[in-house]
Amino acid sequence: MRANPLAWIVAGGLVACSLASCGASDRSTAAPVEPAPPTPTPPAAGLTAAVGCTLTYSGMNSSPKVNTTSNYTWSCSGTTRSVSGNGIPDHPVTGGNFATPVGKQVIASTFPLNPVNTGTAVGAGMQPVGYAINSVKFDPGTAGTCRSDATSTLPGGGCVAAAGQDPWRIEAFGGAFTFGTDENNAHTQPDGAYHYHAMPEGVLTKANTGQGMILVGWAADGFPVYGRYGYAVATNAASALTVMRASWQKKAAPDAGRPAVSIFPMGTFQQDYSYVAGSGDLDECNGRVGVTPEFPNGIYHYYITQTFPYIQRCLKGTRLGGGGPPPPP
Repeated sequence: MRANPLAWIVAGGLVACSLASCGASDRSTAAPVEPAPPTPTPPAAGLTAAVGCTLTYSGMNSSPKVNTTSNYTWSCSGTTRSVSGNGIPDHPVTGGNFATPVGKQVIASTFPLNPVNTGTAVGAGMQPVGYAINSVKFDPGTAGTCRSDATSTLPGGGCVAAAGQDPWRIEAFGGAFTFGTDENNAHTQPDGAYHYHAMPEGVLTKANTGQGMILVGWAADGFPVYGRYGYAVATNAASALTVMRASWQKKAAPDAGRPAVSIFPMGTFQQDYSYVAGSGDLDECNGRVGVTPEFPNGIYHYYITQTFPYIQRCLKGTRLGGGGPPPPP
């Protein structure tokens, strides 16, 4: 976060803040250092892809920034898994500097019930890349971009945060811009759609049953999404739980034509990261094949990580209606 006052359009709304006025609730970095992983609980035998096919929730979220009912339903039919809901989080929302209030949405999406790992990474295509259990969207990227000749983080300085068409794609965390995210690494879009850019802390807190490896949602291609912890040995549910490490690394030097690092430090743009196979636990889509509590026989699955890409930016399966462009460089 920059020390100078920042007036910045967040996905179409205006947030005016400074270090003094925004405070710690406006996070420009990923979540803090994590607690020690819990002791793993071996998964139960016999679970199948039918996990999560019958789940209905309705409850009041009395958080001052929400104050309305959260509802969602997951169901399965034939070869598909479906979610319907209103996109209202079912956990507390106390921080953040949202451009618009949290508002109800009409969420209705369908995924493959028995996804197939194609082995080929494709861009996620149309957003979102998936949904959390509570029907809130996983939407890791931003609509912000900068021109190559951008000279300032201020409006008019060569960057926009909504419907950007310029080449340098702004990240929500770790760079020059502040997007007003809350303690759940989420904020709202202009229509009030609450969405996660990174680790959905409230989902983890609410769902933690002691297993440690927590199913937080489903990707658009139908594969499960887990938060933070996985088994140290992917094929062994009795192995220790460990924080999963992404294999994307911040580049040592900026790409040619990039706006000045003195104004936009490394990490500001999506292009500031590159995939380095083997440098972490996961593949280029933040996933791997292994056992999980819900799939004791093994399945390809994604993780939300503490570092870029946070939520995956590509898919290894096929979303209903097709895939998307190649994954980010």
